[in-house]
Amino acid sequence: MTSHPHVLSLASGRRTPSPGGGRATAIDKQPVDSFEVREPGPKHGGLGSGVVGDEIGNPRHHGGSLQAVYAYPREDQQFWSERIGRPIRPGGFGENMTTVGVEMTRALVGELWRIGDVVLRVEGPRIPCQTFAAHMGEQRWVKRFTEEGRTGAYLSVVTPGVVHTGAEVVVERPDHDIDVLLVFRAFTGDLAAARRVVAAEAVHPETREELAESLQRRGA
Repeated sequence: MTSHPHVLSLASGRRTPSPGGGRATAIDKQPVDSFEVREPGPKHGGLGSGVVGDEIGNPRHHGGSLQAVYAYPREDQQFWSERIGRPIRPGGFGENMTTVGVEMTRALVGELWRIGDVVLRVEGPRIPCQTFAAHMGEQRWVKRFTEEGRTGAYLSVVTPGVVHTGAEVVVERPDHDIDVLLVFRAFTGDLAAARRVVAAEAVHPETREELAESLQRRGA
């Protein structure tokens, strides 16, 4: 039995018609034994996903360097499974990587995950959208997910390579206290959190600028 922090499963997706007849989505990820990760470049005009073969349904809001790989902890999926009363399979949240034993809600921005020869960097949280809600088919899903704050983490690719199911995840944490949950709260209306994230300068300049502009618009 694998006890150290590790990759439980990997998944990749192709665009398919949306359940509601809208924009095509690639949220329905299917399991794979391994995949190659790469630096996808900018969100607009880049390669999309950081996972080779994975597609992006809405490149306006998803993909690019700061959202190259999406990871979600199996422990939090099991939490949600108990709340909604049905099983959630690994990959069921549209994540590329499902982990066991990896702290994610309190993961620090800039934290490095070494997985074999691959190095990934924690960039920030997932912001739930209506595509995610439609995929889950649960009432008030965006609100419930937001209130709970178990967002998983978006990762950038520092060192490309191949990730395998079962691989150990070795975490290296930076010397600050700006975590994924704080950044999530900053993006979902918590002005104090936003001011703290902007002042700390721990997040990527693009993320910091977006939050700073939001604060300016709100006169905060």
